[in-house]
Amino acid sequence: MSAALARLATPTGPDGSRPVIGYVGADVPVELLTAAGAHPVRLTGSPGEPSTVGDRYLGTGLDPVARSVLTRLLDGAYGCLDGLVVGRDCEASSRLFYAVRELQRIDPAAPLPPVQLVDVLHLPHRTTTRYVHAKLTELRATLETWAGRPITGDDLAEAIEEHNRLRGLLRRIGALRGRRPAPLTGTDALSVVAATTRLLVRDACALVEQLLAGKLSEVDGLRVFLTGSGHDEPGVYAALEEAGLVIVGEDHDWGDLLSRRDVEAPTMLALAERYQHNGPSAPRASIRQRAEHTAEAARTRGAEALISYARVHDDAPPWDFPAQRALCGLPSVQLVRQPYGGLTEEALAAVAGLRGPVGAVR
Repeated sequence: MSAALARLATPTGPDGSRPVIGYVGADVPVELLTAAGAHPVRLTGSPGEPSTVGDRYLGTGLDPVARSVLTRLLDGAYGCLDGLVVGRDCEASSRLFYAVRELQRIDPAAPLPPVQLVDVLHLPHRTTTRYVHAKLTELRATLETWAGRPITGDDLAEAIEEHNRLRGLLRRIGALRGRRPAPLTGTDALSVVAATTRLLVRDACALVEQLLAGKLSEVDGLRVFLTGSGHDEPGVYAALEEAGLVIVGEDHDWGDLLSRRDVEAPTMLALAERYQHNGPSAPRASIRQRAEHTAEAARTRGAEALISYARVHDDAPPWDFPAQRALCGLPSVQLVRQPYGGLTEEALAAVAGLRGPVGAVR
């Protein structure tokens, strides 16, 4: 791992000179948080820690990531947050928002920041654009209240430009993963993307540029495209790559999907259109959209196999897999009901079977 990559993997925390706003989900327009003068921090769970508190309020039948995030919020693991924005990207995120809001109502002393839901719909209609535009305008007003100052047009334009620049740099990282041999592991690529969601956008750009300018170590192995649940930490990636695979691409919003689309103009309307049409994510897109996207992305990255990983209580990805497998035409394996941040022994055995004869589809 290069020095720049090591720095990206362990970024410093907020410096205290600006408000810190946590956010959950890729549907949150981070440009608005930056334009408000805040330090945006995308919240992650922690699979190695018990989520007892979150389980108490959300129940154990919900995606463990949301339960972990709520536990960490109540435990103060994220430090002092001046606000929390939750995207309605899936059922688990919605329930997390309502749990936080209800806890604030019944226990005003609970260590929870003010919270705002942002509801971004992904239907391809102009009426949907108007709805999303209205919701982002509401969020803008909330952020102005939290920050204690207005978000000007210049603030918004500058933030959009900076985040477009970061997305362009991350797309360059993605393109490198299509080379043979790959110049970095999927674990490293995931760590880079995750780190940029915890840094100020200018710092993130500078470090990704430094990484791109440096010398990367080449890695080889069976080239795999990963679909299914999102990964907010590298445990599953590391386990797969320790088994001799190289993850060259993925279609979740902690990876390639996060940087796929730019904002086309420095306006609220263009921002709404970017988030409306972002994706396609497993909880929000059709089976056909997902399959076509996965097949094209896997082909572009030169993938030799397809793995669908579905975390326990994440029910959307298994519906996509048959169509994805058919369109990709690659040796494939489906891993369902997997633990958060890890793989069962049975899953690892199934992955090992991908090294069978070329063309065998499992």
